[in-house]
Amino acid sequence: MATDRFTDQMQAYGRWKQNVTQSIGKYQQWLEAHKMISPEIELRIYELIEALKSDRLTIAFVAEFARGKTELINAVFFSEYDRRLLPSEAGRTTMCPTELMYDSKENQSYIRLLPIETRLDDTSIQEHKKDPINWTTIKLDTNSSEKMAESFKEVVKTKTVPGDVAVRLGLIAESEAKEGEMVEIPMWRHALISFPHPLLKEGLTILDTPGLNALGNEPELTINMLPNAQAVIFVLAADTGVTKSDLDMWSHHVKPLESDAHHSRIVVLNKVDTLWDELKGEDAIQNSISTQCISAAKMLEIPTDNVFPVSAQKGLLAKIRTDKPLLEKSNILALETLLSQTILPQKQTIVRESIVSEIGGMVNQSRDLISSRLTGVKKQLDELKGLSGKNEDVIIHLMKKTREEQTVYHKSVESFQNNKKTFSNKHSELLGQLSLNRLDQLMAKTRQDMAGTWTTGGLKKAMKEFFDIIHDTIEAANKQSHQVNTLIQTIYQQFQQQHGMTDAKPKLFSMGKYKRDLERLYHEAEAYRNSPVTTMTEQSFVVKKFFISMVSHARNTFFQAHQDASSWGKAAMAPLVTRIKEHKSQMEKRLESLRKINESRDTLQSKITELEHHTVKLHSQLKDLNQLMETMSTPLDIGSEAEQTSQVA
Repeated sequence: MATDRFTDQMQAYGRWKQNVTQSIGKYQQWLEAHKMISPEIELRIYELIEALKSDRLTIAFVAEFARGKTELINAVFFSEYDRRLLPSEAGRTTMCPTELMYDSKENQSYIRLLPIETRLDDTSIQEHKKDPINWTTIKLDTNSSEKMAESFKEVVKTKTVPGDVAVRLGLIAESEAKEGEMVEIPMWRHALISFPHPLLKEGLTILDTPGLNALGNEPELTINMLPNAQAVIFVLAADTGVTKSDLDMWSHHVKPLESDAHHSRIVVLNKVDTLWDELKGEDAIQNSISTQCISAAKMLEIPTDNVFPVSAQKGLLAKIRTDKPLLEKSNILALETLLSQTILPQKQTIVRESIVSEIGGMVNQSRDLISSRLTGVKKQLDELKGLSGKNEDVIIHLMKKTREEQTVYHKSVESFQNNKKTFSNKHSELLGQLSLNRLDQLMAKTRQDMAGTWTTGGLKKAMKEFFDIIHDTIEAANKQSHQVNTLIQTIYQQFQQQHGMTDAKPKLFSMGKYKRDLERLYHEAEAYRNSPVTTMTEQSFVVKKFFISMVSHARNTFFQAHQDASSWGKAAMAPLVTRIKEHKSQMEKRLESLRKINESRDTLQSKITELEHHTVKLHSQLKDLNQLMETMSTPLDIGSEAEQTSQVA
């Protein structure tokens, strides 16, 4: 069905993001109209809208050479060009990691290529992306698919260099270099391709990775890029089965991603058309395909249903020729259905949960505040209506009672301020454990130890010590975050018991994603530390590679954790502080009303009328906020949800 097609669902996802962005904008206008905006809230809203605009759905394709991975990308995403857009014919294979996306900040389409020689400097690919000066840029003529396809051939170019140069670049081990022999290496280290394809404009990013050697040579792929992808499609070939290099790639780079529930892994058995033997019946052919799927699943240690058989080449051909029987036989549309019904809803759920957590938390605070005002107004209204016909003594008694309530409230505020100070101290301890100063000192010591050692064993020992300390530090920070969370929950509960405000709930801080990130990094560091290539590679390059990829990533994780913990600490008490100010204001207004009524009974009816009008306004404000929350919480409509396929490993 058309609604199952990935293209349709990606566009629906884009419309959903636009609707949510508009709702957030309306919430900001609502805050401004009711004078409830603050610079901190304004900044948080701006950051969230920018995050939504830059949000991407990344699908990474991972495979050894000659598995038909790039042909699969052509068949699923770019068949409307009526040709192979990306170079995937025989003799043309992806030589460097390639990202296809749409760069809305640039006014032209381009291919940016990072020279392989940049592996000699101390700059990571991520840092290079921030500065286009080191990239070779080729303009893309999007008016001609032929010219685009010709330009894309640049990505697969290679060149020959002396063996010692390849060793210095870290592309081969020193033992593999033979004196006087030339070695073929990729011309480029990384490629960025931007053009206004409808799917790319909606936020799709496609990561096309080379074979196992390239994954090992560029740790950033497995440390940063693959873990950040929402789906990793691992491609096997029916004509080769699961080879040793396939198994190594799966075990070391794809399987570890299963620890993070936010990532989906799809195993595709490509080139099943090689099993379409015209001398066999259809049942025999299907049995052959089924046997290959069972064998692959057994070697990968996954359920057989999680191996997805397709023919990318026949699927592309069928789409170009509008051959429906061949298209169905290729199974490409079923793969698109899987992407649209599994990956996109999962991505949208993650984004929606993030929005509900951030903006939703802010809207809930606004809603709680309006509800609190409404409760106060109703209480005051009932009080004033009960004063009709009562004498002056009753009013004076009410004023005295309100002042007594104020005194009790001020004492509870003093207790709250003490708790707030305790929270601030505990929160400072958490920030101290995530301190970048301590981490930088550890990094400097590790670099010094690695540079000063004369043995491979010394290098590996320094690497292990670094990550052991990192692991212990993040565990300590995790325990501290639990203590801080327990403390703030206790403060909220005490406040609620004293003042009957049961709807105020604290937002808690979680170290979960930072722990997962560093655990994955620890796994990569161990693999790198124990790799034979590390033993055979020149020492200065080992140190450089270790710091560029792994140590810098650990620092970025600590930096983000520190930033997030700091922002959370500033906002954690804000709802209670707002409630205290609001309650104080309501008490003062209540006393002022009673004083005026005591002076003049004519004030009573006008005050009742004023409060009734105010009640109507507060109800209207609550209705507006509820509608905004409903829009932001609405899940993506993926059409018919019947027979959803569960093919994700």
